[in-house]
Amino acid sequence: MDGEARDVKSPTGAMQLKDNNSGKLSPPQLTPARWKQKVQQQQCAEEESTVDEESTSITPELITWIKHNAKELKIRQTDRRWAAEMVNDFRDNLLKFLRSNTDQPFFQSAEFLNTGSYFEKVKIHNPDEFDMMLKLQAPSRFNMKVLDDGLFYRIDLACPTRGPIHAFLLEKKLTLSSSKILSEMYRLVRKFLKTYKVPDECCHWLVNRKRPYSPAVTLSLCRTENNTDELISVDLVPALEIHSSQGWPLAVRNGPDVDNWLGKKVRQEIRSLPCYFVPKRLKGRNLSEEAKESWRISFSHVEKKIITSHGNKKTCCESSATKCCRKQCLMLLKSLIEGLKQRFPKELDDLCSYHGKTAFLHTLSIRFNDSMWARQQLPACFLHLLGALEAHARTASLPHFFVAKCNLFSPSVFPKKGLIFLIHALEEQRREGLPLLKPPAPVPPPRLSPSGDTSSELSTDRSCEISAGHSSILTAVSSLDSVFMYILVPVFAAAFFYVSCFLYK
Repeated sequence: MDGEARDVKSPTGAMQLKDNNSGKLSPPQLTPARWKQKVQQQQCAEEESTVDEESTSITPELITWIKHNAKELKIRQTDRRWAAEMVNDFRDNLLKFLRSNTDQPFFQSAEFLNTGSYFEKVKIHNPDEFDMMLKLQAPSRFNMKVLDDGLFYRIDLACPTRGPIHAFLLEKKLTLSSSKILSEMYRLVRKFLKTYKVPDECCHWLVNRKRPYSPAVTLSLCRTENNTDELISVDLVPALEIHSSQGWPLAVRNGPDVDNWLGKKVRQEIRSLPCYFVPKRLKGRNLSEEAKESWRISFSHVEKKIITSHGNKKTCCESSATKCCRKQCLMLLKSLIEGLKQRFPKELDDLCSYHGKTAFLHTLSIRFNDSMWARQQLPACFLHLLGALEAHARTASLPHFFVAKCNLFSPSVFPKKGLIFLIHALEEQRREGLPLLKPPAPVPPPRLSPSGDTSSELSTDRSCEISAGHSSILTAVSSLDSVFMYILVPVFAAAFFYVSCFLYK
């Protein structure tokens, strides 16, 4: 093992060996670049053989189950078309409203960035969730002060200004307020919806209640006759654009480690992209006034670029002959996480699909060769990805793909108790053949009473507990009835016998 490590770390060692016959240094056999390439090829061959071994050890039933669920994840074209029509019409009309709105000129130059799983083409089951970033172009340079390990920042103007952005500064300071931007976004969306008409007359948009620590204005498309039936959910996130000429913050300036996977050229392209910040508050107690106005750096646009052009070679997925199973593996992992959260909503409340996405990106950067993700190897590749997530959970270490110092499984953001439960849940799924790979059908939301009283509503899990309790109680009662029958019949018979004898005497 040590010898192998020394060989890998010292590629020039072959250039320094002496010829036994002449006693002179032999000419170089391999350049450092060629040596590195050879080592990578050997690693790729070992990985491919590992995949082959894994595929032979999987039971035929599990292979069939994984492939079946991969097919079931696809969204029907008719559903996709209707949802796209609703969301596109909302987006286009909102953009027209913002550009013509004179009471807040800072939003007049806004543009949309389509991000998230739907636009990355890894959305599962139904086209019912959309993420849209509303790009806000800043007219001046910023000073970005990091507040943690590289995710959260305080943003200050580099110099005073009288432009429209001045309305969103903290009083007598140059600090840009995230809460003011988000509150104004809520106000503008509500104002827009007063006059907007949905193409489908049977539906209308509603603004959801603001969620703590959420950077989004969340809207729901509901049926007019029943507001509780949510058909589509949209997260509208205002995003402050930092021009590429200013560069990324120092904590993330090197960009993601994708040299072996996508190449150095793609890495340079990623680093040249603009930087975006969303108005998300830093969690914690006793925060300063400035820390409460924090911004979180967003890499949604970079993730979309990476997942869209995911191949080690440019020809990956260009034809049926070169298709890989990378996206299918991510979709299967998202489905399993969704099933786990439905089954254990309280225990796995901190788990989200982004944990799976982060483990996926790390796995792609390690298993970078396209041949490792051959389409026919889908079951083995998915189980390898699942094992990678499980390994991250066991070590309590899941570094953010773009901010390596930020651990998404650290106790401050993912409690140890929940992480232990996740490990056991993943072990159980693997042992039992991944039954939650296909999440149970969601229970429709309860209808509101005419008076609007919600005290009679029950969550899905509580309803299940109560129904299960009722069934167990009924079972217990029936079993008690049978026991009492066996006891009471002889008692009554004996009593009848003694009474008869007494009367006879």
